[in-house]
Amino acid sequence: MSSSRPPAGGAQPLSSPGRPARASGPSNAANRCFVCGPDNPIGLHLTFRLEDGACVSEFTPGENHQGYPGVVHGGMIYSALDDVMANWLYLRGARAYTARCEIRYRKPAREGEELLLVGRQTARKRKLVEMEGTATRASDGEVVATATATFVVIDEEEFAGVGSE
Repeated sequence: MSSSRPPAGGAQPLSSPGRPARASGPSNAANRCFVCGPDNPIGLHLTFRLEDGACVSEFTPGENHQGYPGVVHGGMIYSALDDVMANWLYLRGARAYTARCEIRYRKPAREGEELLLVGRQTARKRKLVEMEGTATRASDGEVVATATATFVVIDEEEFAGVGSE
């Protein structure tokens, strides 16, 4: 990605002049992430990709993701939506923390029912990035939950120190 041309979807570039964007894909720092970390034995192991200016993934909750019997715990849906929004940034080479996130649950999600997750940027001002995320049922397109969030982009030096304390 060139720092002079925004990526697909009209997003502002996340690399600065003279500093190229970092390669996409998981780094060692995220390998134990609960949602996407391949090395987390109890994690969700979701994978994310960029399509048409959005970050997308699929999540099929199982019996261990329930709150009430047969109904997916809202915290699982929150975590998946937080990560699909965060990965919109991550797959473009930016590292960021969630500063604020608000979720609205619209319909219950059921065990074994595939959910489609979509995250995209809605605004950006310096290091603050506004995002939105949606979880829909794959079977009928019904919206299960929506989220809006603000992420704070951090620089590479700060990110390199995360988890090393």
